[in-house]
Amino acid sequence: MGKKITICTFIDAFGWEVYKRYGFLDDILPEARRLRTTFGFSSAADPSILTGRYPDEHTHWSCFYYAPENSPFKLMKLLSILPRQIFDRGRVRHWLSKILAKFYGYTGYFQIYSVPFEVLPYFDYLEKRDYFVPGGILATDTIFDRLYSEEIPYHCSNWRLPEKRNLEIAKDTINEGKIEFMYLYLPKLDAVMHEFGNNAPQVEEKIRWLEEQVREVKKLAEEKYDEVAFFAISDHGMANVTESVDLISQIDSLGLEFGKDYVAMYDSTMARFWFMNDSARSRITEKLNQCSKGYIVSDEELKQMRVFFEDRKFGEVIFLMNAGTLIVPSFMGLKSIPGMHGYHPDDKDSYCFIKSDRHIPEDVNSITDIRRALEREISNV
Repeated sequence: MGKKITICTFIDAFGWEVYKRYGFLDDILPEARRLRTTFGFSSAADPSILTGRYPDEHTHWSCFYYAPENSPFKLMKLLSILPRQIFDRGRVRHWLSKILAKFYGYTGYFQIYSVPFEVLPYFDYLEKRDYFVPGGILATDTIFDRLYSEEIPYHCSNWRLPEKRNLEIAKDTINEGKIEFMYLYLPKLDAVMHEFGNNAPQVEEKIRWLEEQVREVKKLAEEKYDEVAFFAISDHGMANVTESVDLISQIDSLGLEFGKDYVAMYDSTMARFWFMNDSARSRITEKLNQCSKGYIVSDEELKQMRVFFEDRKFGEVIFLMNAGTLIVPSFMGLKSIPGMHGYHPDDKDSYCFIKSDRHIPEDVNSITDIRRALEREISNV
């Protein structure tokens, strides 16, 4: 039997609806299947792809979780006296995040976004470890753990490097002909759609560029290996933002004291609350129920979506915005942007896809099924 390689190309935020509009390598990857993503952001979706399990199993959901006693950010409250017109700028926050990650020894993706300095001491950060290496996921294993334990030679892109550099490294690695599995990480379509929405000329331009690059990778692999199994996958889609809501001001208008009556994390498409007394719970819940731009997700629905956690560290009450509606300002960003994900997984723009030159079995319908599809090919050597 000749040499075989299985290549999985990950394209961040390439939604099923975007794929239907623009297509993607249909001549060489004829099999395509719509996939349901997980509820939440990439911090939930990417671990679900790599583990083949849902967040309630692998325990990764939102980046920030309530942990006032064990928060590593307790000293950050001292920075709240600094001028916000300088320290709330995106570039300043980006470099401050890099400094903090190095200080704390975090190897995973780390950003403090626009979370106020005085709020950070109430929270801990989930993604301390790089989950693209063996041992990176908190509660379960990943496809990389299996490759490592079975001594299957593989290559995974370094997510810290630019796309073009990762493509160069991928081609060099294929040329060496020593690996049996490759995970090629291409994240920049996500940034394009955040900036322009999902229906802009820049989106098609980016997709056509990705087609060209991925086609070259596949062609080179077919020259160097006797057999190539090729997959393209995504983690979630992207919705166009049509309106915004200043939810923070609405909650502030109740006159409750943050940290004494309640604590909140205002993500871009959801708000998560913890309560110190029944009055705060009642008043905030009543205010949220008056907002027609979203709804409180019930425990039953959280369980159905496999994101329910008994300890409530991700939120006692979770308020999800309607698709296309953004919380502005939020702790993730101070201004509205044209594209966003993190809405309900059953919204049409939330679905993503898997494409391949191999038959995709009927039981591959969720991003949690991707690992199984890849391992079928890895095992078939």
